[in-house]
Amino acid sequence: MTSVEQIDIAVIGAGLGGAAAAALLLNAGFSVHVFEQAPVFSRLGAGIHIGPNVMKIFRAIGLEDRLSRIGSHPDHWFSRDGLSGDYLSKIELGDYAKREYGAPYITIHRGDLHAEQIAALPEERLHFDHRLTDIVERDSDVLLSFANGKEVSAKLVIGADGINSMIREKLLGPEKPRFSGWVGHRALVNMDKLRATGLEYERCVKWWWEQSRHIMAYATKNDGSEYYYVTGVPVDGWTHEASFVDSSREEMEAIFGGSHPMVQGLIDATEEVTKWPFWNRDPMSLWSRGRLCLLGDACHPMRPHMAQGACMAIEDAAVLTRCLVATGTTDYRTAFAIYENTRRDRATKVQTISNANTWLKEPEDPAWVYAYDPINAALA
Repeated sequence: MTSVEQIDIAVIGAGLGGAAAAALLLNAGFSVHVFEQAPVFSRLGAGIHIGPNVMKIFRAIGLEDRLSRIGSHPDHWFSRDGLSGDYLSKIELGDYAKREYGAPYITIHRGDLHAEQIAALPEERLHFDHRLTDIVERDSDVLLSFANGKEVSAKLVIGADGINSMIREKLLGPEKPRFSGWVGHRALVNMDKLRATGLEYERCVKWWWEQSRHIMAYATKNDGSEYYYVTGVPVDGWTHEASFVDSSREEMEAIFGGSHPMVQGLIDATEEVTKWPFWNRDPMSLWSRGRLCLLGDACHPMRPHMAQGACMAIEDAAVLTRCLVATGTTDYRTAFAIYENTRRDRATKVQTISNANTWLKEPEDPAWVYAYDPINAALA
């Protein structure tokens, strides 16, 4: 009896992309275990957008109806001048999205979405408090070592472990992500103070304060009881060691002072706000090697300005699952090659537009993003 546990597929990271990969692979009949470094699940993050392109994936997992009941359903994506309030674009969502793109568009608290994904996984397949410390590629498997002393032998390893991915480092060598020159302020606002403004806050708006910065605000619950904003602000640098730091209403006023009354109302309703750096990497030269394969932020991190970062990770998970179904795990090299060929151009395009911060600022047709169906789209 060996002390090394032997499994078929190991997913490293139980975030939104990793949890989706595990659920899809399990539903397809594969033997999968997920390893997450966090000691327990917690409701982290704040608001997140889930477009119709990814709601189709949650339909396949069995979570679409549940998420639709929890999340808010914006009628439009608005872009507005941050000073005058003039509309720069109004992109129709709501019932239009269901009809034209094949699924709803929702905004939801990331923690609520993640909780539903975690609950959908069998408890015995999900392993918290497993921080990966070493990877040894062998002829017939990959030996994974964890900080808690456990060792696992996996036939295939999927790295869904984020921008600082250890799997990525194994493939391409150590390289720190590059600071993008942008930070985002994130806050859940005081709803009593927001209602006291007497202003009607649309459920999905991107206010442009000037060309180089913005504030996006939207509801994260279907009943409108929770409202969130995130900014995109250029700065000279990021010198903090922490992944985020506390900000303040005063800092928000210094950045957005003199803006439209609706922007000012958001700032006035701010009680706690944090500031996060946005990190970048260039498009990668490879997404897999041998028995190791990457998805999501591990291979194409992006600024959040297009609200598609998590969606791209979940799309990756769906396409990778389809490729493994098509080839079987024994022909994993072919599966990984098809996966990368199918995903590279789309993920790179979204990464590029998101980093440029131009998405839906002016009228355009977003169907190439929202109408895409990862469950049925052609494999390259």
